[in-house]
Amino acid sequence: MGGINHLDGKNLPSKRAVNAITQDLLRMLFPGFFDEHPVHSSEVKVVTTALLDSVLGKLEDEIRKSLEYLPPPGLAKGRVTATAHELTVKFLGNLPAIREILQTDVEAAFKGDPAAASQEEIIVSYPFVEAIAVQRIAHALYTAGVALIPRIMTEWAHLRSGMDLHPGAKIGSHFFVDHCTGTVVGETAVIGNHVKMYHGVTLGAKSTSGGQSLRGKKRHPTIEDRVTIYPGATILGGDTVIGAGSTIGGNVFIMDSVAPNSLVIYDGLDMRVLSKANKDTALDFQI
Repeated sequence: MGGINHLDGKNLPSKRAVNAITQDLLRMLFPGFFDEHPVHSSEVKVVTTALLDSVLGKLEDEIRKSLEYLPPPGLAKGRVTATAHELTVKFLGNLPAIREILQTDVEAAFKGDPAAASQEEIIVSYPFVEAIAVQRIAHALYTAGVALIPRIMTEWAHLRSGMDLHPGAKIGSHFFVDHCTGTVVGETAVIGNHVKMYHGVTLGAKSTSGGQSLRGKKRHPTIEDRVTIYPGATILGGDTVIGAGSTIGGNVFIMDSVAPNSLVIYDGLDMRVLSKANKDTALDFQI
């Protein structure tokens, strides 16, 4: 029946298993927040050890399937199982660093949202936290050359949060997307540190008409440090750079680079690019 059967082929990673692993990884990254029962500080080592052991076996099995489906260049057939184990152990070793950068994301969310009563509220109730945590997990696997699994993970988070963060995107520290619904960040996007975005923002490609010929090329924009992007903004193109310290107003459409410390606004008729250093009126900066 056409090309939508997968019969007599390699055993693909299981979506159900990967989704379960993703939830266990969230439990490890945020001890006590994603558990049904309270976790006492005296239990952390035991709980973490048990989770690590469980995830190690399950994730190694899924990575082995991934390597069999799409082996990296130069990987010998007899090395698949050993390589799966090595990749899994290396990935788990990256979890402390992922926890550190996630702490900056939670801090940025709390400081950037006056509606948040505490950082605990941010972690347990903001869909952004799950989305960025899963993206950072998936990005570590993506950069290791693991196929399928990173995308399964981020699409699980996409379904839950409404925010589509590709595992290939490079995202710096102190990142926050308020509300997050409808936000899209493409595979080759690069986001600096202390970037704040709102719902409905798209960091996309100018065109995908080239199809597979565009694979591996920079198609999505670069957002430098300390940039704020308001709802509905669309920024396209691999050569497009939003300079550090800039503010992008709501509903603007950008396909060209913007100098650092710029203000881009749409007044209902035209899009204007202003310099924060030479602003004409204070009103322009009350976004």
